[in-house]
Amino acid sequence: MCGIAGMISLRNAKREPQNIATRVKKMAEILRHRGPDDEGYLLGEWQSGKYHLAFGANTPLNVLQSHYPYAPSQPIAQLARDEQELNISIGLASRRLAILDLSAAGHQPMCNADRTLWIVHNGEIYNYRQLREELKALGHNFISDTDTEVILHSFQEWDIDSFNRFNGMWGLLIWDLKKRRIVCARDRFGVKPFYYYLNEDWLLFASEIKALLVTGVVDAKPSEAAIYDFLVLNQQEQTSGTFFEDIKQLRGGEYLDLHLGGAGFTDHARYWDINEERPALRLSEPEYARRFYEIFEDAVKLRLISDVPVGTCLSGGLDSSSIVCVMDRLLHEGKIKIPGRENIQKTFSARYRDSHHDEGQFIEAAIAKTKIDAHNIYPEEADIADELERLIYYQEEPFGTLSIYAQWNVFKLACEKGVTVMLDGQGSDEQLAGYTPYPFYNLFAQRIANWQWVRLINEIGCYSAVQKGSRREALKWGMIHHVAYANKPLWLASKIESIRSSKMAKSLKGSATRHYEWVDEGFRQQEARARGATPKSQLFRDDIFENYLYYCTVDPGLHHLLHFEDRNSMAFSIEARVPFLDYRLVEFIFSLPPEQKLRNGLTKHVLRQAMAGTLPEPIRQRRDKIGFSTPQDRWFRTLLREPIQDLIESASFRQRPYFNASEIQRLFTDHCNGTKDLSGDLWRALCLELWMRRFIDQSCIGAGAP
Repeated sequence: MCGIAGMISLRNAKREPQNIATRVKKMAEILRHRGPDDEGYLLGEWQSGKYHLAFGANTPLNVLQSHYPYAPSQPIAQLARDEQELNISIGLASRRLAILDLSAAGHQPMCNADRTLWIVHNGEIYNYRQLREELKALGHNFISDTDTEVILHSFQEWDIDSFNRFNGMWGLLIWDLKKRRIVCARDRFGVKPFYYYLNEDWLLFASEIKALLVTGVVDAKPSEAAIYDFLVLNQQEQTSGTFFEDIKQLRGGEYLDLHLGGAGFTDHARYWDINEERPALRLSEPEYARRFYEIFEDAVKLRLISDVPVGTCLSGGLDSSSIVCVMDRLLHEGKIKIPGRENIQKTFSARYRDSHHDEGQFIEAAIAKTKIDAHNIYPEEADIADELERLIYYQEEPFGTLSIYAQWNVFKLACEKGVTVMLDGQGSDEQLAGYTPYPFYNLFAQRIANWQWVRLINEIGCYSAVQKGSRREALKWGMIHHVAYANKPLWLASKIESIRSSKMAKSLKGSATRHYEWVDEGFRQQEARARGATPKSQLFRDDIFENYLYYCTVDPGLHHLLHFEDRNSMAFSIEARVPFLDYRLVEFIFSLPPEQKLRNGLTKHVLRQAMAGTLPEPIRQRRDKIGFSTPQDRWFRTLLREPIQDLIESASFRQRPYFNASEIQRLFTDHCNGTKDLSGDLWRALCLELWMRRFIDQSCIGAGAP
């Protein structure tokens, strides 16, 4: 696990010195939290293939004393001084968080045997040992026990096709000296980040946006389109764009293939997707559960590969509890050993004194069934106002709710307890239709499309009984979704979609969500005209329900949630792993019939069946969902009331072109004096203002964390 960064000057002719060494050093420094254990640099000239390897202040002595072909030989400061004579046109940097093979062999940038391929890599390839044996049989030789070296040899053998062989998470860049080629790639779902800036002069890339900003090549200019989506639609990371106008990201399952010297490039090409023509599985009920458990157990086992201590997030929900209980079962059966002094699982949970947000009874049920070392943290007992500045700095982009503050505190606690790797339950809800009521509405729509009236009536009845929803409303929403997404006349679908969006808005709490008077009217109208209609992703032409799950899981998928997890964990130098996003499990789930996801009014049917006897029954039969929740509405009335009022009254807030400040003041007054929860809309405005101050107004991004 690392932070990676780099700069490539794309011009052929010699130009004025680009100060690439100095700039790349700054990029690495600002990513130190992602990799405090080592730092390494490659500075060279892609035109000739010449390069120099450099070290920094955090490069360990054993790396400098090693004899690996990628061991650095001179300080980065010296290269920066000599850059004028060296004519540097490419600079790569790595900050290492040592997880596998803690020796000097894990240093990056790393090369293959003949030093014609170089890589900087952030992430883990969990099946690297199996791939290494396959590559050995093909004649490849290895000098380390790292997954990074396996990536290099895999690319040498299979090129772009190698990415489909990896089971893991990654953001990486490979420099092919012979072919004058740069290849960048991101894992299938976007667990690990990869940001870049590309124009006719430069390719800049990094694990975090702030590393691009310190180069001085790209300006911190806000994206009006991203701000509109965030404020008005409450959407984030729907496209390859970011909140910074000129900075993009590779999406999950995408790569960039750039031929240096003006030979062209391939940008945002997909190397993986769900197979639209996949065969639907037809198994017995016990067989569905057995197959699910086998894949899930192996996914958990693979994500325990580590040479440093491993822990787990435990919220008390189905997903995190399944990971905890499967790990406990594997330990009990002697099938795994957790790295560390004691072979015992450590769990970390966010708790609250407020019963509406606390999942303590379920956390205690998981603890009672297992032998774990449980740790709890109470987020509201910290100084939230002070922590918010740090949270926004590390997140780098605005976020729509303070719920991620709970996750922030869980990783903070894990760091204090000496844990470096954490397993988390992200990804299950999206695949297994865990977010009620919308999966049910899409399933009802599909039943209508297929004229399956008996099944529709039965499923609506179960939904009404279990989820306490109105049968009439369920049928209405099923019909609305059917017309909106099926192959109906465009004008009718557009009309129904408008009604659907309006109804959904009215169903949310607070008048602000209905009318958006708190967003400046001129800005709204301008961006609405520029934006136009954005169609939903539809991979499966004839299946409304599967398209909904694809939209949630793959495109646009989980990018915003994985963004939160990556930044929250890496802020504390922790690697977060997500077993539910093992691609084998995802592909298996997408081959299941819908009744394995929604059955008898309950979500996640196959997971519940697979975990029978493993999960405590109170958790396995849970109907409610809380997740990483925070009492945001109450905090706005108490702990955060004064700083919020100061922010609303500030000159910068009132001068922003995005807000109707007087309307926001009215909303905040109504929220504090009433019982309606208006904190959702309020927070989006407040978070955007705090983000603007930190990343747009200030010119001291390179000053580091607050």
